[in-house]
Amino acid sequence: MQTLLDVILPVFLVIGFGYASVWRKLFPVAGIDGVMRFTQNFAIPCLLFQAIAKLDLNSSFDPALLGSFYAGAGICFFTGMFGARALFGRAWEDCVVIGFCSLFSNSVLLGLPIAERAYGSAALTSNFAIVAIHSPFCYGLGITVMEITRNRGQSASVMARAVGRAMFRNALVLAIGLGFVINLSGIWIPMVVDDALSLIARAALPAALFALGGVLFQYRPEGDSRVIAMICAIVLVLHPTLVWVFGTAQNLSTDGFRAGVLTAAMAPGFNAYIFANMYGCAKRVAASSVLIATGVSVITVWVWLTLLETI
Repeated sequence: MQTLLDVILPVFLVIGFGYASVWRKLFPVAGIDGVMRFTQNFAIPCLLFQAIAKLDLNSSFDPALLGSFYAGAGICFFTGMFGARALFGRAWEDCVVIGFCSLFSNSVLLGLPIAERAYGSAALTSNFAIVAIHSPFCYGLGITVMEITRNRGQSASVMARAVGRAMFRNALVLAIGLGFVINLSGIWIPMVVDDALSLIARAALPAALFALGGVLFQYRPEGDSRVIAMICAIVLVLHPTLVWVFGTAQNLSTDGFRAGVLTAAMAPGFNAYIFANMYGCAKRVAASSVLIATGVSVITVWVWLTLLETI
């Protein structure tokens, strides 16, 4: 219970504050959209750029950690996609979006602040390693499968161009890529620039959590309850269970194991809705899944944190 009070509830109270502010018309919807654009396009990219630029790549990128996390994520993607087709008869384009909802855990807006409160900022190295390839992997897989689905019969070059355009318009992907360039090249970031980036980065997580609450109010659930329940089960139970099994089999370090399981236990990120909106498919399912899974995760994340205390 103390973990719930000390670690999880403060994060969700910020989300709830954003939700209530829009609900009671204390903060305009247009303002929430602006805060979300600021966090998604500027503050979080600055945070990720700094983290990747300063990361010790030799010690941080544990193949066992990344293999455990992303093998589980890939299994969840295809479980959600084929489950939507076999169980609910959804169109293939909708199935890909549902698979993406099952794939894209909220590694930044929820994963980082909860992990920081649980284990301290010094323990976030493994989290940043996961985050570093999260957007490229998830968007790469989702966009590739969607473009293959939508362009059945088209040439490989047409599909490759569509995938490339979608990937390299994503601010998170660009920030992560630039961070790797700085890190690998050894280019020194001037202190005045680094301090400015730090000022912006410090606003990233609290502003993003507040904005997430406001966004969730706008997309209240309607219908599709069985599909949403399937997504919640895959994201909140199946993915962390798979990472637990794979991580145990590969003898992950304690920090890596906790980071992998806890990040996998996060609800779908708002990028699930962005992906659905990008293709105009299953938007209601995506938005409702983000909202409901985020609420349910208050309890499920507590359970996973309690289990991780035994590690």
